[in-house]
Amino acid sequence: MSRYIATRAIRGANALVGEAEAMLEQALSEKGPDTPVAFPNTAYHLPVIFGMTGKEIAHLGELPEILVQARSLLHPTPSREHWTPYLGETLDSGMATLLAAETIEAIRYVYGLQPESMPGFELAGGTSFTSPDMNGGGNQPPNGHLNGAIDDIQLRSWGIQLVDGRMPGFAAIVGCASSNEAAVQIVRELQRRNILCFLSGNVNGHSIIDQLHEEGVELGYDTYTVPFGTDTISAIYALGFATRSALTFGGLKGGQPREILNYNKDRVFAFVLALGEVDDLKYSAAAGAINFGFPVIADTVIPQILPTGITTYEHVVSMPWNEIDGANDTEKAERLVQKCIEVRGVKVRVANVPVPVPYGSAFEGEVVRKADMRAEFGGRDSRCFEYLKMAKLDELTDGKIEVIGRGLSDVPDQGSMDMAILIEVAGRQMEQDFEPVLERQIHYFVNGASGIQHIGQRDITWIRLSTKAAEAGFDMEHFGKILHARFHSDFGAIVDKVQVTIITEPEEVEARLEEARAAYDFRNKRLADLTDTAVDEFYSCTLCQSFAPNHVCIVSPERLGLCGAYNWLDCKASFSINPTGPNQPIKLGRIIDPVRGYWEGTNAYARIGSHGVVEEVAMYSIMENPMTACGCFECIMMLIPEANGVMVVSREDTSMTPAGMTFSTLAGMAGGGIQTPGVMGVGKYYLISPKFISADGGFKRVVWMSSVLKDGMAEELKMVAEREGDAELIDRVADERSVTTVEELLPWLEENGHPALTMDPII
Repeated sequence: MSRYIATRAIRGANALVGEAEAMLEQALSEKGPDTPVAFPNTAYHLPVIFGMTGKEIAHLGELPEILVQARSLLHPTPSREHWTPYLGETLDSGMATLLAAETIEAIRYVYGLQPESMPGFELAGGTSFTSPDMNGGGNQPPNGHLNGAIDDIQLRSWGIQLVDGRMPGFAAIVGCASSNEAAVQIVRELQRRNILCFLSGNVNGHSIIDQLHEEGVELGYDTYTVPFGTDTISAIYALGFATRSALTFGGLKGGQPREILNYNKDRVFAFVLALGEVDDLKYSAAAGAINFGFPVIADTVIPQILPTGITTYEHVVSMPWNEIDGANDTEKAERLVQKCIEVRGVKVRVANVPVPVPYGSAFEGEVVRKADMRAEFGGRDSRCFEYLKMAKLDELTDGKIEVIGRGLSDVPDQGSMDMAILIEVAGRQMEQDFEPVLERQIHYFVNGASGIQHIGQRDITWIRLSTKAAEAGFDMEHFGKILHARFHSDFGAIVDKVQVTIITEPEEVEARLEEARAAYDFRNKRLADLTDTAVDEFYSCTLCQSFAPNHVCIVSPERLGLCGAYNWLDCKASFSINPTGPNQPIKLGRIIDPVRGYWEGTNAYARIGSHGVVEEVAMYSIMENPMTACGCFECIMMLIPEANGVMVVSREDTSMTPAGMTFSTLAGMAGGGIQTPGVMGVGKYYLISPKFISADGGFKRVVWMSSVLKDGMAEELKMVAEREGDAELIDRVADERSVTTVEELLPWLEENGHPALTMDPII
């Protein structure tokens, strides 16, 4: 252990705890001990404090005991005369730093100083949207401030990407790069590898956030680059994210510090990248991160700690920027990022996509607004569709990309043009049932290109191309190059040839659209016929076991995965691609109970897959042995016994529910691989399945539902109402616009004649 690092870390921790104590004393004097204190929209209070101590801090008056605990972890700086071991003291000081930092940020929220103000800054954020010109709900994107703490909604929406490897880890970047160009290239290299970037800190008052903003780089949830704040203290949000990962997906509880820290070391692949001068506070914050098993890599000359122990590999690595081999900043950034990946052991998959713009999953959420648009395809003024079909091997030329009709140069600035994207694939293991599975991937593949925005699918596709991407040389043929490269990279086990045709000639687009719609109709009918009783095997999904070790998902034709990302056909295709992967066939065997959904095969798999934690799973019930969940679920269902029914809460809904809890609080009861009768995480499209809690009465049991579901799935829910024989059924279901308490719910249901009130008791 370096005495120099220990000295500076311990000194920094002592200073920060003192600062926190002074701030808290002032806040108690000015605001009072009963002043509420919380980070926005999280069920985990102040997450690092909650995780490490088990204390559910809700008011300022509860914080002094946290700082007492932080001070108890402090130590004097190492003696110059006598050598003594000081690894433990340094780690203690790191933990004291984290407790003090979270206390400071909580006080800043009380004073309205978080999220940090930054005039002229615009976050590229939002959990959903329907138009590239609007954020979710029709509001303009947030302006004038940085991100601050990440809320539970975003944590869970990233959950499936964290567990399936698309987002292999996160980088907590602290400080300021040697130049703006270096800052951009470092972040681009991380984005290219789909690594989430958390940004904080400064050097002499200048932050990497300032550098990226000055260079016009979009920052926010949508681009995997989250600007926490321009001081080092705001890096605490990254460790709060890590703590909540263990609580949300791992089923751990507050007050289990050893388990939470070990969980992060083993399962959360994160590292600290310190850019520029490292001061005392950065050393102490780095010591806090090392407690989590997260190594520190610096681009300046600092002492190294190379032996393993608390981290998987090296603890602290110095890689001075001016000593990195490379002809330019791009080459240096690539080597620095590669070193970070090696030190943490991050498993990265990078597809080589030959396009003239940055490419990676980090760009999937980019929004191209009208003012930044070079051209669009689809939307209000043109038509756009995409269609993938299977062909024979000898009918295709692999890699052939043909553009029929006008090119981008023929479209006026901010103009529109019809476009059809036709993909033909061939392979010895390819099946017709896989066509829609592969076709759905077009959305993700095209969105991976920086400056390209793809919305919708099939014949409601809408694509926008930014002026910046066009100026970089992106043209029509590059859509084909993306699809050719990604289908080979991601589906190479079943796809041997890929041929792409881009059509912009209006008459030809119209002709091909008729063919595509006939295929869409055929697939819809095929899926309608694909029922649980029509197959002899379901599929497992253990993707989330990397985060929730005892959770198992069983996917059937009539029950998709709770994350909403995998249905039965997806799992079947996944098994063909990777026979030893997370999606394995489950032979159903003898049916035990067709009403509740018990088979010998599913029960046997539940026992094995959950390591004996779960004995049985009822596929069609929330009340008896319901399926477990990890934390990636799109919705939570919960019994409302007073109403003889259930409520369904969307993860995008932050409002209070009749259960007296928000989604974030409810999620703590549903996640972590725990089987809880009356509580269940589900994918939102399970709501429209004929098998939706059919053993408990089906959709007529739904008495309350988030309005975001009612509005966003209006057409699908209308069909459910017709199937149930009550055209007004959805109107009889309450939402947060009409009811927020159980006392309000019962009279409302009676007034609107909800059928659950006259059904047999659900319990």
